[in-house]
Amino acid sequence: MASENTTPVVLCWHMHQPDYQNHKTGEFLFPWVYLHCLKDYVDMAAHLEHHPGAKAVVNFAPVLLEQIEDYLLQIERWRHDGPTMGDPLLAALVAPTLPTPGSPAFLALIDKCLRANKERIIKRFPAYARLADVADLYRTRPDLQRYLSAQFLADLLVWYHLGWMAETVRRTNAVVQGLQEKSHNYTLEDRRALLDVIAELMSSLGPRYRHLAQKGQIELSMSPWGHPILPLLLDFGSARESLPDITLPEHPGYPGGRERAIWHMNEGRKTFERFFGMAPRGCWASEGGLSQATLALLSDQGILWTASGDSVIHNSLRYAASGHAGPEQESVHQPYRFGEASVTAFFRDDGLSDRIGFSYADWHAKDAVGDLVHHMEAIAREPGTRVISVILDGENAWEYYPENGFHFLNELYEVLERHPKLRLTTYTSYLEGAKTSPAQLPELVAGSWIYGTFSTWIGDPDKNRAWDLLCDAKQQVDRALDNEPLSADQKEAALRQLGLCEGSDWFWWFGDYNPAPIVQDFEQLYRRHLVNLYERIGCEAPANLFQPMSQGGGAPAKGGAMRPGHEAEL
Repeated sequence: MASENTTPVVLCWHMHQPDYQNHKTGEFLFPWVYLHCLKDYVDMAAHLEHHPGAKAVVNFAPVLLEQIEDYLLQIERWRHDGPTMGDPLLAALVAPTLPTPGSPAFLALIDKCLRANKERIIKRFPAYARLADVADLYRTRPDLQRYLSAQFLADLLVWYHLGWMAETVRRTNAVVQGLQEKSHNYTLEDRRALLDVIAELMSSLGPRYRHLAQKGQIELSMSPWGHPILPLLLDFGSARESLPDITLPEHPGYPGGRERAIWHMNEGRKTFERFFGMAPRGCWASEGGLSQATLALLSDQGILWTASGDSVIHNSLRYAASGHAGPEQESVHQPYRFGEASVTAFFRDDGLSDRIGFSYADWHAKDAVGDLVHHMEAIAREPGTRVISVILDGENAWEYYPENGFHFLNELYEVLERHPKLRLTTYTSYLEGAKTSPAQLPELVAGSWIYGTFSTWIGDPDKNRAWDLLCDAKQQVDRALDNEPLSADQKEAALRQLGLCEGSDWFWWFGDYNPAPIVQDFEQLYRRHLVNLYERIGCEAPANLFQPMSQGGGAPAKGGAMRPGHEAEL
């Protein structure tokens, strides 16, 4: 139980990547799962291990956990003379023969190996920066490409993976340090030694996070299996609660959405329990997307707590005040219950969370943490403050920090684990020790942690078209399951493929806000998932699925992978 003289603080890190695999071929079309394992999930565990007095909530999307499992399985099969690994970058790292210099495959690998933060990763290492400079020259001078060598690509592949290496590993691992000191002319033996490090780090993730949870230092929670926006599966109209004039898709709602929401919760729990050996008590509903119907569903699923952004509680408090039904003390920094739903909802302080995501990367670590803690101390003195929630992406922010956020995270945990007035805890521990019940409101106004609305996933013409394509596919799946002679395995495969198509990420990236190359990547992947879905049920994909859907063209902060909770960035 927390001391009466301290204010509980919850740091909640959300780990999520969508499914990048073409399940028809087994190929991973993009490498972000294993690269974020290598760089971020390893570091986030290591910082907690190095600060045993610190506590946090760590939320995993089950579709991410399954991809980690698949990577490890593919690596192990390859080690036992099985097929080539399905990720082109990993396969190339250990390939005895690399593509012919100047060939399309050779140039494609060069492009992939330059997809890293230029300032914080590439330029940090002189050898990597030199390789990138040469690559830039040869990409603009096709007539010179014949002079490239296979050794150039081998060195670039090694440095790409060294660049994405966890900082805590870089400082301690002899293999990594030896490769960095060597700097060039990497042999096949060197490259395979690096793969061994990668495999070891990925295989350590489950046991490390499980051990942290077993000793009470972290609480593990989950999102629904494929990371869908639950309120939109349940009711497109929930988007109008925070944006009454929003334009919705042509379909009136997602067909059979409640059954699909329950499916994602059930499948997510199976994956979570297999990976961690325990049942989740909390659920970060994808993107903090909540509605009254979502709260009821989570309650039915036995979920103890959930969370969202502070705009959602502000909207709900205004709604309650209009009916003279608000609590005695209104505060973002306390738990709430809504209507008859038994699940307790917490709300992140968007100002604190966005400072980490968008402001502190260019600050000295001590100054950044000092500023953050100063704001926490001020909040702790405010009336109605019972718990301060800092919730954000646990992966994308750190590539903008020096040395993958090593100094910031080390300072953050060190200061908070010994702070006399602020006490790190987890949501379940807080609820078990709380002396007062959550504040009660009649109803939650539906929204997400981004702007308190669902505009990031619906309402834009491109996003709406993506929803309509998905609704068409879902109706076709329903007909096939009712009428086609599909085996139990075929039905299960179709439902899992449908679950991938229902993920939030496709809708996130569509629209003019995001950079064109990334929009193109995600449109390609979304189309591939939908085409595979039609093939799973033995149907031909409709012609409109192959028409351009979204162009992009924006230049958002941090490349669009993160967004602030409020419209105005800090």
